[in-house]
Amino acid sequence: MDRLGSFSNDPSDKPPCRGCSSYLMEPYIKCAECGPPPFFLCLQCFTRGFEYKKHQSDHTYEIMTSDFPVLDPSWTAQEEMALLEAVMDCGFGNWQDVANQMCTKTKEECEKHYMKHFINNPLFASTLLNLKQAEEAKTADTAIPFHSTDDPPRPTFDSLLSRDMAGYMPARADFIEEFDNYAEWDLRDIDFVEDDSDILHALKMAVVDIYHSRLKERQRRKKIIRDHGLINLRKFQLMERRYPKEVQDLYETMRRFARIVGPVEHDKFIESHALEFELRREIKRLQEYRTAGITNFCSARTYDHLKKTREEERLKRTMLSEVLQYIQDSSACQQWLRRQADIDSGLSPSVPMASNSGRRSAPPLNLTGLPGTEKLNEKEKELCQMVRLVPGAYLEYKSALLNECNKQGGLRLAQARALIKIDVNKTRKIYDFLIREGYITKA
Repeated sequence: MDRLGSFSNDPSDKPPCRGCSSYLMEPYIKCAECGPPPFFLCLQCFTRGFEYKKHQSDHTYEIMTSDFPVLDPSWTAQEEMALLEAVMDCGFGNWQDVANQMCTKTKEECEKHYMKHFINNPLFASTLLNLKQAEEAKTADTAIPFHSTDDPPRPTFDSLLSRDMAGYMPARADFIEEFDNYAEWDLRDIDFVEDDSDILHALKMAVVDIYHSRLKERQRRKKIIRDHGLINLRKFQLMERRYPKEVQDLYETMRRFARIVGPVEHDKFIESHALEFELRREIKRLQEYRTAGITNFCSARTYDHLKKTREEERLKRTMLSEVLQYIQDSSACQQWLRRQADIDSGLSPSVPMASNSGRRSAPPLNLTGLPGTEKLNEKEKELCQMVRLVPGAYLEYKSALLNECNKQGGLRLAQARALIKIDVNKTRKIYDFLIREGYITKA
């Protein structure tokens, strides 16, 4: 006779009795010779000698019960399961509610037993730790799975969010305008008929094969965009800018290989290079301390303070030489005085020096290699260089202003500023340029 059984308290979780079809209550009988499926009987049917098909009343049997201790002599297996179910229902720490649901143990007994055998038990702790480590090792080198939301965003056509997402429609997982958007046009006039010659049939099949290759290229590009998170280009560019300039240059160089190594490996490479750059910079700083004879961090703080003071003095001398160079320019003198006042008050100098022509000292933006440069004419390139605006952003702003102008029949500067959330001076220059070149009209 074995003392084994289900640990659940709910009778509906147990199979019904084969004799009377009632829910089984512990203890109940299991035939050791019949099955599968297992043949269960309640005590009443067993005492009557119930027989059914191959089952005979003289078969060997097992008594199924959970009325035996597992972890503690004073706790039965049924009470262990009742405790776990009560903690799951009431929440960890609500021991009074747990005790009320169990009915057979007090609040203190429930808390003490649970903490001793399920929290502080070394056997369970090591098992859970091994399971956690195995799960972490399983997912360590795999990409984070994407779970679609119940209600993905549905930006309206030509809205600001839609433009930021490059026309991507999350609910359909497609773009408004696909890569090679007119690939289907080559198939619109093809019709396979029975009287086609072999050459004509082969030619039509070749066109279909070419179309399939174009579809594969479209899907490949969409997969790269999704895997690397390139749908929102502006957000992607902001993430790039958090790296130092040296790491950004590497990011730009290695971007073409991202499609080969995959998103996770590419991010790991960039992050490891960023960490290497930080370590090299910290090592260089510590070597500078050692060269200066500094042996503790207290002295290093004093050294940094004195170094900052020397840099400020050098900056003052540099600004003085600059203002002497433009001594005949009253505007440059005024700017130097304002910068000097900022430095004396402990603020960082915010006013740039001006040349004799009054133009800012910032050089024009170099458009070499920037995406979208080939789509600009010479005047647009000159505008982007002077305004220091990347071609991709300019084309996006230009498209938004053109669409709004076509809708309204004209466009005012205030509407352009509300549509483009950038520096108002840059917006004014773009607006004036588009008016001057005839792209848009004033309202």
